Amino acid sequence: MNKIALLYWAPGGNVEKAANEIYDQFESDQVFMAHLAGFDMQMIDEFDKFIFGCATIGAEVWQDARANNMWNEFFLHAENDSFAGKQFAMFGLGDQVLYPDNFVDSLGLLKNEIEKRGGKLVGQWPAEGYTFIGSEGSAQGKFFGLALDEDQQADMTPKRIAKWVAQVKKEFGL
Repeated sequence: MNKIALLYWAPGGNVEKAANEIYDQFESDQVFMAHLAGFDMQMIDEFDKFIFGCATIGAEVWQDARANNMWNEFFLHAENDSFAGKQFAMFGLGDQVLYPDNFVDSLGLLKNEIEKRGGKLVGQWPAEGYTFIGSEGSAQGKFFGLALDEDQQADMTPKRIAKWVAQVKKEFGL
């Protein structure tokens, strides 16, 4: 069985905490975990399944946030890579009260970059139970990945992660 690459940005906060909780739901030999700055892009072909984690960052700063947004750098380095035949699950963190117009927008930005390179998304998550106005990370009542709100619904995170990981494992064929 090929390992899953669990890649996240940024380290040291809620995204890393969620990444660790997701990692703990797998057998340790199933998943390779790293924050983006510690991931060697030459390893990308070693994986056919990925889990990406990201905090919300607005589309207007996605391209300009080089120092703060390693996802931009990741996709610039992967510009000519094909993700055909690879599966991707995503989780995104946001605050639905302070940023109700942009809740987990990062999921939509990651989705666009993955699909542009031919990758297949798995792990969509229902938008029920969240209160927000708009999100580039959702369509037709579903988020493109797991939406987490550590600011307003931290008590729901462990249950959401457990349920989502079980779903992703099935969709990954594990």
